[in-house]
Amino acid sequence: METRIRGVLSGRVAPFGPMGEPSGYAKAIRTDRVEVTLLGLEGDEQADLVHHGGVDKAVHHYAIDHYPAWIAERPGLTAAFSEPGAFGENISTLGWREETVCIGDRFRMGTALVEISQGRQPCWKLGHRFGDPAMVDRVVKTGRCGWYYRVIEPGMVAAGDIIRLVERCHPDWTVARTFRILIGKAPTRRDDIAELAGLPQLSASWRARAWGGTAAWTSSRRWAWVSWPRRRPTLRCLPAWILSARSRRRGRSSRSCMNSPAISATR
Repeated sequence: METRIRGVLSGRVAPFGPMGEPSGYAKAIRTDRVEVTLLGLEGDEQADLVHHGGVDKAVHHYAIDHYPAWIAERPGLTAAFSEPGAFGENISTLGWREETVCIGDRFRMGTALVEISQGRQPCWKLGHRFGDPAMVDRVVKTGRCGWYYRVIEPGMVAAGDIIRLVERCHPDWTVARTFRILIGKAPTRRDDIAELAGLPQLSASWRARAWGGTAAWTSSRRWAWVSWPRRRPTLRCLPAWILSARSRRRGRSSRSCMNSPAISATR
């Protein structure tokens, strides 16, 4: 599984939105080789370090595959989708979507090694960028969210480089499925949410969502999200069934990722 990088982008912090809030949302296409550090691309900045950036959200990847669908739904936004960067992404490719990549996937991106940590959670900046506050809801409903990488091995990357899957640990946990559960709040089986909470490759903030989501068991034997706590609970506060499920799966999660049939098929 591999594809060619169509665009590498970075941006400096600048005033953004009606109140001129500082933001690094706006990105410019890079024509040089760019250093990939543990905190992201050289020259790329974030203003709100609580919700953006950091080791779990070092590099943002968005599929240019989605651009035609956005244009078809909103013809007035054609100009906004004329080139990569509409969603503030750092990496743009054609051929991969949220349904085809998984939490924990590792890729050789140029000379760097990166790992998917979570999907991209939409915020108000999308509404301002596209002149439509409903864009946040549209991203949630369509699942066209993009995803984040943490950097395992720093390196260099440029447009035209190959990005290639080298390791897949959790073939059942696509970015699309994870996003539907944690952001779309889709009804979910109890064992599934326990397994998701135990994925070590999932970002700390999304693991907190999975661990801390208060759920109710319905007559259809599915979970329905009710509320979200302000703080991540300690393991001592977790329900017994989550602790039990985590314990059962610990052995499975620690096995070599390279044993996955999905990886064997790509060799």
